[in-house]
Amino acid sequence: MLDLGKVISIGLGGFMGALGRYWISGIAQKFSDRFPLGTLSVNLLGSFAVGLLATLFLEKVIVSAELRLFVLVGLLGAFTTYSTFSLETVSLMRNGEWMFAIYNILTNVLGTLIAVWAGVSIAKLW
Repeated sequence: MLDLGKVISIGLGGFMGALGRYWISGIAQKFSDRFPLGTLSVNLLGSFAVGLLATLFLEKVIVSAELRLFVLVGLLGAFTTYSTFSLETVSLMRNGEWMFAIYNILTNVLGTLIAVWAGVSIAKLW
């Protein structure tokens, strides 16, 4: 049976995450003309946050299922932008910007892995 409370939690989180992604990536992108810095910024921030909060929610702090779904699935799921990352990387390749494309892949993939690890590590200190 569909749990309406969980569905609403995910939907509201997704709404807020999408708005946050738009706002933060727009601010960050103003610092670069050619490199997709906005996408990288939200991917790094979102990956750190998911590592930190997932660890806290699952190991340290008891929160409701609705709150976990709101934050981890809705808010952070809509906030991080790997589909945008992929599209921007392909666009860089098509435009012959191979160095930026490789840099984009490396910084997004390695950076977000490091950000998740950092979030988990910090959460375990509490």
